[in-house]
Amino acid sequence: MSHAKLFTPFRVGDLELANRIVIAPMCQYSAENGCMNDWHLIHLGQLALSGAALLTIEATAVVPEGRITYGDVGLYSDECEAAMRRVLDGIRRWSDMPIAIQLGHAGRKASTEVPWKGGRQISPDDANGWQTEAPSAIPHGAGEVPPKALDEDGLARVRNAFADAARRAGRLGLAAVQIHVAHGYLLHQFLSPLSNQRDDRYGGSLENRMRFPLEVFDAVRAAFPAERPVTVRVSGTDWAEGGWTIEETEEFARALKARGCSAIHVSSGGLTPAQNIPVGPSYQVPLARALKSVGMPVIAVGLITDYVQAESILTTGDADLIAIARAALYDPRWPWHAAAHFGAAVKAPPQYFRSQPRQHPDLFKIRADD
Repeated sequence: MSHAKLFTPFRVGDLELANRIVIAPMCQYSAENGCMNDWHLIHLGQLALSGAALLTIEATAVVPEGRITYGDVGLYSDECEAAMRRVLDGIRRWSDMPIAIQLGHAGRKASTEVPWKGGRQISPDDANGWQTEAPSAIPHGAGEVPPKALDEDGLARVRNAFADAARRAGRLGLAAVQIHVAHGYLLHQFLSPLSNQRDDRYGGSLENRMRFPLEVFDAVRAAFPAERPVTVRVSGTDWAEGGWTIEETEEFARALKARGCSAIHVSSGGLTPAQNIPVGPSYQVPLARALKSVGMPVIAVGLITDYVQAESILTTGDADLIAIARAALYDPRWPWHAAAHFGAAVKAPPQYFRSQPRQHPDLFKIRADD
């Protein structure tokens, strides 16, 4: 019998998770006018058979101009909602894994080419481009078209769009919502003094810079069913001089907890090309550790690829849950292999039971309805 913490249950709000492995949101840049298609059914479907505890749908735009690229998924129209429902129905026929969604707005990092075509900014005059929006009219990179600074009406429009997307997520039966306040996208842009140079009540002091992201959290929390958790993904630091810091992240996390946030997912960077990131295995784990004192569940992510590495993060108390992203793309059966390594058991579809290795005869658990 395994005693690995990685395969013990955990509770986020009222959501019971079978183990501590979360599939993080990963953009696929393959939607059509914001609508999911068969690629998303294939991509998410295989991950829903992975044995992880929770699957998170990629960063999903709350307005068309909030997409990172023209290939991003959206949840801002009836068409987007219907397309997502079709994908979810297909997955749920064969998997009972809880599915969450990450809602976001790219701000000044929107209107770009898909990564495998270079990822450059696309001009508003291009057929696949549009005018970007941000807290201040400061471009992300040199030579880019500056974003338009959001006025009060624009802020209300974005805030309401987050709430509307949360209501759609509720109708779709999604188990949780994660609000994207990381990686240099719009809500992170409000937090960082490098991108937010407003002189109104949404800029300047830490309290003012936190104001709009917290308003968005309140709007989403009010719109999403009360019994289902709302979590937040943050960049713990900008890794740049004069930028957002881990100390400010702690203050932000405390404010989120007071408003009913159920967990915080700690990433970093993405706000400025001037960032200097010390990339290496578990390089973001110290940021997760710093938020443990806030007193809500903490999710660690970032170059976590090894099973023993993941287990040690949990056993040392640095985080409560482990999120994997690229590791899951490379090995969609990562949780199976981790369970085999630790002598634990994991959920698997009965169609695959014959693949259970002889040396791991108790690896697979049967779904309750099989």
